[in-house]
Amino acid sequence: MKREILITSDGSTTINLPDLNEQYHSKNGSINESYHVFINSGLRQVSSDTVSILEIGFGTGLNCFITYLEAKKEIHYVGVEAYPVTSEEVESMNFISILNAEKDKATFDKIHDVSWEEKHQISDKFALTKRKQFFEDIDDKDAFNLIYFDAFGARVQPQLWTVEIFRKMFESLKENGILVTYSAKGSVRRAMQEVGFTVERLPGPPGKREMLRATKLITKN
Repeated sequence: MKREILITSDGSTTINLPDLNEQYHSKNGSINESYHVFINSGLRQVSSDTVSILEIGFGTGLNCFITYLEAKKEIHYVGVEAYPVTSEEVESMNFISILNAEKDKATFDKIHDVSWEEKHQISDKFALTKRKQFFEDIDDKDAFNLIYFDAFGARVQPQLWTVEIFRKMFESLKENGILVTYSAKGSVRRAMQEVGFTVERLPGPPGKREMLRATKLITKN
């Protein structure tokens, strides 16, 4: 399938799949979307001193890198990706220059260079595990405070936005854990609610009216 590098509206790059009319990040701004959906609506809402994060769709590593840049706490980050991007595609991303993060380029490179299936200490407070795994095979239990749900859209891969997948997400979260995603589809919201999530509609990133945040609230009897 053809893959090409696309410049998005905020000047940052993404990978475009023209045959599917789908991108790894929003055409309205890769970095803007990452900050709005995953950092501001996700990471900054978690009160735990140590934050365990599961990313569904590691992709270009943008969300991981920005989380590293913005983290004020100890982070344990797990990125799941069935089809890792190539080193050539990583080198084509301009995130370092757009983020003015030249001093952290070595860390961005390390995030991509470290081996899969092993835990790596990227810095004193940031640990990363990359798992080459299909989302359907995730079986973590009560492991994470936060999920970045950044899979390709339901139009392209509807099997990734089902009750079965969100049940796995619910089970993998700790009590009061949250899941954030750029999607605001009614079918996605209903699938989340069916498995027990409390779901909020929030203002979306540039180009989208709304997004969703789901919380695993456990009612005490």
